[in-house]
Amino acid sequence: MPTTEEFREEVEAQISRASKQGRPHVEINAGEIHRIVSPDENRHSVACNAMRELMEPSDEIIHAPPAGDGPSFTVRYRLPRV
Repeated sequence: MPTTEEFREEVEAQISRASKQGRPHVEINAGEIHRIVSPDENRHSVACNAMRELMEPSDEIIHAPPAGDGPSFTVRYRLPRV
């Protein structure tokens, strides 16, 4: 069963790749993260929590489903990170 740390590591890896490319931001979707880390288990809430934990004040939630967590949950992380 994947942990919050595993989801956090994947989010950090995507942020790092986007930063190295010189992008101004990266949008990360919980469903995409989930398919990479845990394709066979329903752990969307863990993925969403990891994404929230990595948010800085300049970041924004682009979409949150009515329940708060789910595959459509998306965050725009501003780059570079402070």
